[in-house]
Amino acid sequence: MKWAITLISLLTLPLLFNLAPLEVMRLKTFDALVTTPIPTGHFTILNITEEDLDNMGGYPLPRQKLAEIHKQIIDAGAYGVGWVMLFPHADRMGGDNEFALELSKSPSVIAMPEISNGQYPPTVGTVIKGPIVSLPKAQGFLENIDVLKQAANQGAVSAPVDIDNLVRQIPLLQQTNNGWVASFGTEVLKILGGGQTYQIVTNQNGIEQVRVRGIPPVSTDSLGRKWISWVNTTETTLQEMNVESTFVFVGFTAQGISPQLATPVGLLEPHKIQAALSESMLMDSPRIPEYRLLAELLILIVSGLLTALAITYLGITRGIVSFLGLFSLMGYFEYHFVTNNLLIDFTWSMTCMTLLATLQFYINFRTQFKLRQQIKKQFGTYLSPDMVAMLQKNPKLLKLGGERKEMTFLFTDIMGFTPVSEVFKNNDDPEGLVELINTYLDKMTKIILANGGTIDKYMGDCIMAFWNAPLACENHAELAIKSAIEIEQATIELNKQFEEQGLGLPPINVGTGVNSGTCIVGNMGSETRFDYSVVGDAVNLSARLEATAGRNDYKQWKIIISEYTKELAGDVFDYELVDNISVKGKSEKITVYFPSNK
Repeated sequence: MKWAITLISLLTLPLLFNLAPLEVMRLKTFDALVTTPIPTGHFTILNITEEDLDNMGGYPLPRQKLAEIHKQIIDAGAYGVGWVMLFPHADRMGGDNEFALELSKSPSVIAMPEISNGQYPPTVGTVIKGPIVSLPKAQGFLENIDVLKQAANQGAVSAPVDIDNLVRQIPLLQQTNNGWVASFGTEVLKILGGGQTYQIVTNQNGIEQVRVRGIPPVSTDSLGRKWISWVNTTETTLQEMNVESTFVFVGFTAQGISPQLATPVGLLEPHKIQAALSESMLMDSPRIPEYRLLAELLILIVSGLLTALAITYLGITRGIVSFLGLFSLMGYFEYHFVTNNLLIDFTWSMTCMTLLATLQFYINFRTQFKLRQQIKKQFGTYLSPDMVAMLQKNPKLLKLGGERKEMTFLFTDIMGFTPVSEVFKNNDDPEGLVELINTYLDKMTKIILANGGTIDKYMGDCIMAFWNAPLACENHAELAIKSAIEIEQATIELNKQFEEQGLGLPPINVGTGVNSGTCIVGNMGSETRFDYSVVGDAVNLSARLEATAGRNDYKQWKIIISEYTKELAGDVFDYELVDNISVKGKSEKITVYFPSNK
C-alpha cells in the first residue's frame, strides 16, 4: 500500500498545477456530457446572408440601409435589436444620423470589441457588494462613433478561448483601470430589464454573482465568466422576419465578413455567441464551483485508496469486480453532476484508478508468479508434483516463517553400508556406487512423495522426511508408517534386482525410525540462504529411533515407531511391542513398536 499512497500523492500534482493535457481532457468531458437546454424564447437571431448582400449591392451596407432594417425589425414586433457589428468610423454615405435615430427609438445595443489600445469607455453605474477584487484587466476597447454610442448602449464583445482554443466561457463584466465594462449579452439584459446599474457580488476569491434588474442573480466563476449553454436559439432572415416579442441579435453569416469562432458545437459567428450568452444568463447553465479543486482532489484520493485496497486485499476476481463497480459508480457520478450543471471532473480520478489497478494487478501477478516459482524451486524436489501444484495454486496453504505443528517424522538409512561401498572400491567403480545410491534414494523418495510426505534433506544414504507440512494432513502418522513399511518392501525388491544383475553385493538392510510430536516448521537459515525444515525434540527422537532400528539387540525389527505415532495412527496396522528403550537426550524410557500391515 505504501507505493499506492506515494503514487496517489504524485497523481495529485497534475490537478494542483492544472496541467494542459488534464485541462483539455476535463473540458472535452464536459462538452460531451453537458446537455443542451431548450431556448428561453426571448431571443431571435437574424442572419444577413450572402444572398442579402447581393440584393442590397454588396458589403459594406450603407447605414441608411441598416436604419431601414432596424425599423423593419421593430415594426415586426421585436423588443429591441442588438447589432453585433462594429461602427468605429463614420459612414461615407452619410447615413449615421438616420441609423442613430432608429437606434434611439428602441432598446438597442451595438458591439464594442476588446483591443490593446488602452482606451476604455466610461463606467456605467456599478455597485460592488463584498470585498474589492482585482481581476485581470481589459487591455482596451474600440468604441463606436459618438453619434451611435449616444443613441445605443455599447456592449463588449469578448470571446476568450480555453486551452484547446474553443470558446466556452465569456466574462459578463470586464474590469478596466477605472471601473467595469459590461459584455454585450449583459448589456442586452440590462436594457430589457429597464435597469441602469449592475451589482457585482464578490468574495475573497473574486466575483461570485452578477445581478441585473429584472432577472435572477447570475452565478459566475471567480473571474466573472459565465459558462455558455449552446442553445438552439431561433434564427430568421430578412425575408422571414419572425421576430415578434423577442430581442433580436443581428449579424452577418455571409462568407468573409464576420469571423467564425470555434466552440464545442462548431464554428459560430459573434452574434450567435452573444445570443447564447444572453440565453445562458436566463437559465441554470453549467458552472464550475469554487470548491472544484478540493472536490477533485478528494475524489482522486478516496477512489485511488479504495482501488488499491480492493485490488490488494480482495484477490483477483473480487478485486476486478470491485474495481469495475467503483469505476462505474465514478462514471455515474460524473454524468449526474455534469448533466445537472455542476462541472466537477471525475475523469482524472478514473484514469488514475485504471493506472493504479493496472499496476496493482501487475504487482500482484508478479508477486504470485515469483511466489509460485519460489514454491516450485523450494518444494519441487521434496513434494509430489500434485502437492507442488496445490501450493502454487493456493500459496496460502503454505505459511512461510515458523509455526508450531504436530507432525510425524521419518528417518531411514542403509545399515552396514561399508561392505557395499567396499565392493565398488575393489572394482574401481565409484560411479557405480553413486548410481546405486541414487537408485536407492530415488525409489524411497517416490514412496514418501506418493504418500504425501515432504523430503526434508538427504544426508548421504539417509533420508529425512516429515508429514503435515507444508500442507495439512490429518492422517500423517498413518502415512508415515505406511511409507516405512513400503520402504522395507522396496528394499527387498532392490536386493533381488541387484542379485539378478550379478553385482556381487551383500544384502542391503535399511533401518527406519518414525516418531510423532510437536515441532517448529518453517524457513530456517540466514537471509541469503535458507531451507524449509523442522526443529524440535520430536525430530531428534525420530533420528534416535532410526539409529536403533535393525541394530544390536533389535536387528529383527528394521522399523521402529514410537508410542506417540502408534497412538495417532490407531488400529490401521498391527503392532508388535519391541521394548522400552532409553535414547540419548531422554531421561525416561520410550515404548517402541514394530508395525505391519493387517
